[in-house]
Amino acid sequence: MHPVVFFTTVLYCISLLSVKSLSVHRNLIADKDALISFKSKLSSPEAPNLLSSWDNQNSSPCNWTGVTCNGFGSGQRVISLNLSGFGMEGTISPHITNISFLRSVDLGNNKLRGAIPPEIGYLFRLRFLNLSSNSLEGRIPLNISKLTQLQSLDLMANKITGEIPQELGHLSKLEDLKLGRNIFWGKIPPSLSNLSSLTVLNMGTNVLTGNIPGELGNLKNLTVLDLTINRLTGTVPSAIYNMSSLVNLAVASNILSGEIPYDVGIKLPKLLIFNYCINNFTGRIPGSLHNLTNIQVIRMAHNLLVGTVPPGLGNLPFLQMYNIGYNKIHNPQDDGLSFITSLANSTRLNFLAIDGNAFEGVLPESIGNLSKVLSKLYIGKNRIHGGIPESIGLLRSLSLLELNDNSISGKIPEAISYLQELQYLGLARNKISGIIPSSLGNLRKLNNIDLSGNEMVGGIPTSFENFQSLLSLDLSNNKLDGSIPKEVLNLPSLSIILNLSKNFLDGPLPQVGVLEKVVVIDLSGNRLSGDIPKSFERSKVGDFGLARLLQERMSNQVSISSTFIVKGSIGYIPPEYGLCEKSSTAGDVYSYGVMLLELFTGMSPLQECFSGDLNLVRWVESNLLEKELQVLQFDNEVKNEAKNKCLITVIRVGLSCTKDSPDGRINIKEALRSLINARDIFLKSDPY
Repeated sequence: MHPVVFFTTVLYCISLLSVKSLSVHRNLIADKDALISFKSKLSSPEAPNLLSSWDNQNSSPCNWTGVTCNGFGSGQRVISLNLSGFGMEGTISPHITNISFLRSVDLGNNKLRGAIPPEIGYLFRLRFLNLSSNSLEGRIPLNISKLTQLQSLDLMANKITGEIPQELGHLSKLEDLKLGRNIFWGKIPPSLSNLSSLTVLNMGTNVLTGNIPGELGNLKNLTVLDLTINRLTGTVPSAIYNMSSLVNLAVASNILSGEIPYDVGIKLPKLLIFNYCINNFTGRIPGSLHNLTNIQVIRMAHNLLVGTVPPGLGNLPFLQMYNIGYNKIHNPQDDGLSFITSLANSTRLNFLAIDGNAFEGVLPESIGNLSKVLSKLYIGKNRIHGGIPESIGLLRSLSLLELNDNSISGKIPEAISYLQELQYLGLARNKISGIIPSSLGNLRKLNNIDLSGNEMVGGIPTSFENFQSLLSLDLSNNKLDGSIPKEVLNLPSLSIILNLSKNFLDGPLPQVGVLEKVVVIDLSGNRLSGDIPKSFERSKVGDFGLARLLQERMSNQVSISSTFIVKGSIGYIPPEYGLCEKSSTAGDVYSYGVMLLELFTGMSPLQECFSGDLNLVRWVESNLLEKELQVLQFDNEVKNEAKNKCLITVIRVGLSCTKDSPDGRINIKEALRSLINARDIFLKSDPY
C-alpha cells in the first residue's frame, strides 16, 4: 500500500475511535446528569450522607452508592439503580428516563410520595422495577405497558388508585406482578391471562370487585395467586383448580361462595398454602387437602362449612397452620376429638384454631403431644366438656390459650403455670370451679387474663403482683371473696380492663395511685364498703360500673352532690343522670359506649370542640353516617377489609350503647357478644 494511503487510513480510524469514545463518554455524562437531577428530588433525613458520593465533580457515577454500570472503561453505562431501604423521601424525578440503559430500578422500602412519572415508560430496556413499600399515589401510567422487556413489576404497599390497566396484558415477558396493598378498584382485567410467563400474581388487599376471571386459568406457570382482602364475589372458577403449578392459592377475606371441590388436593398437587378463610364457602372440608403431604397452611375459617374433619391429618408433617374456626363443623359422637391426636405428627404446627364450631367431647390427654412449637391454640365456642388435661403444660411454646365459651369443668390445672411463654389466657364462660392457683403468678409474660363467667371461689392471689406486663384482667361473674389485694391494684402495666364485678369481694378499696391509667374499671356487684378512693375518681372512666357504689354513697351521705360523686367523669355521664334519674346498669352501658368511642376514634369527650349540643357521641354519629372509615384514627396503611369491618363493628356497638333513652340501649351482654366476634375476626384477618 502506498505510504500516503496507509497514513490517511490510520488517521481516519483514529478519528472514528475518538468520535465513538467521545460519544460514549458523553452518554455516561448524560447518565450522570440524570442521576444528579434524580437526586435533587430526594432527601434522606435518617442518613443525610447516604448519597454523598453522588457529586457533580469528575467522579464516575459507576462508583456512586446504589449505582451499577456495565462493561469497563469508555463503554460503561448505568444499568442498575438500587436505593432500596435507604429511607429516601421525596418524589421520583421524570429525569430517570434519561438513564436510557437502565435494566433494573429498585426504590422499594422508602418514603417516596407522589405519582409514578409516565416517563418511566420510555426505559424500554427495563427488566426489573420495584417501587414497593412507599407512599406513591395516583394511577399506574398507561405507557408502562411499553416496557416490553419487563420481567418483574412490584408496586406492593403504596397508595396507588384507579383500575388495574388492561394494558398490563401487553407485558408478555412479565414473570412477577405484585399490586397488593394499594387502593385499586374495579374488576380484575381478563387481559392478564395473556401473561403466559407469569409465576406470581398478587392483587391482595385492594378494593377489587366482580368475579374472578376464568381466563386466569390460562396462566399455566403461575405458582402464587393472591387475591385476599378484596370484595370479589361469585365462585372460584373451575379453571383455577386446573392450574397444577400453584403453590400458594389465597382468596381469603372476600365475598366468595360455592363449594370447594372435593378433589382440590388432587388437581393442585403442589399446594403449600391454601387460604380460603372469611368468605361464604359452603359444603365440606375437602379430604384431598389432607393428602398433600407437603402442605404448610390450611385456612378455611369464617365460612359456612359443615360436616366433620376428614381423616388424614396425620399425613401432614410440614403443616404449620390449621385454621377451620367459625364454621358449622362437628365431630362424630363416637370419635370424640381424635383428629387432635392425629395432629401430633405435624411437628411444625404453630397455629391451631377449631373455635366457633360444634365440636363435642373431652379434651384428650394427647393434646400434650401436639407440636412443641405450637404458639396459638383456639378451641373456644364449642361444646367441650370435662376438665383441662394436665398434659396442657407440655405445650411450652404456647403464647395464646383460648378455651372460652365451652362447658369445661373442674379446676385450673397447676400445669398451666409451666407455660412460661403464655401472654393470653382465656377460660371465660365455662364451669370451672375451685380456687385460682397462685402458681399462675409464675406466668410473667401474661398481658391478658379472662377467667370471667365461671364458678371459682376463694381470694384473688397476691402472686398476681408478678404480672408486670398485664394489660387486662377480667375475673368477673365468679364467686370470689375476700378483699381486693393492693398488689393487684398496683400493677403498673394495667391499662385496659380491670373487671372484678359480680363476685363476693368485700372490705374497703385500697388507696392506690396507678389506676388512673386504666380505661375500664368495673367493681360493681360486690360487697365493697367505705368511700371511693380518690385514685378511682381520677380514672379515665370513673363512672363505669359505679351504679351500685353511687347508690351506696347516696344512701350514706344524703347531702352529697352528684357532681362530686362522678368527679372526673364529665362526658361519660348518661343524660338521664342529669335529670335526677336513679343510677342504673343502663347508665353503666352508656359510659362503656363512650369509652369505646374514645378508644377507637382518638377523641376525648372532654375536648374543647365539644360544646352545646355537640358531644363525642353526636360527632361520631355524623361522621360515621357521612363516611364510615374517616372517623377512625388508625394507620392509613391498614386497608384490610376484615379489620375495617371489625373497627366499624366496635364503633356501632359504641353508638348502640349511647342512645339517649336507656330503653334504646343494647344490654352489656349483646355488646360483649358483638365485640368478641369482632375481636376474633381481627385476630385472624392477617394473611399467613
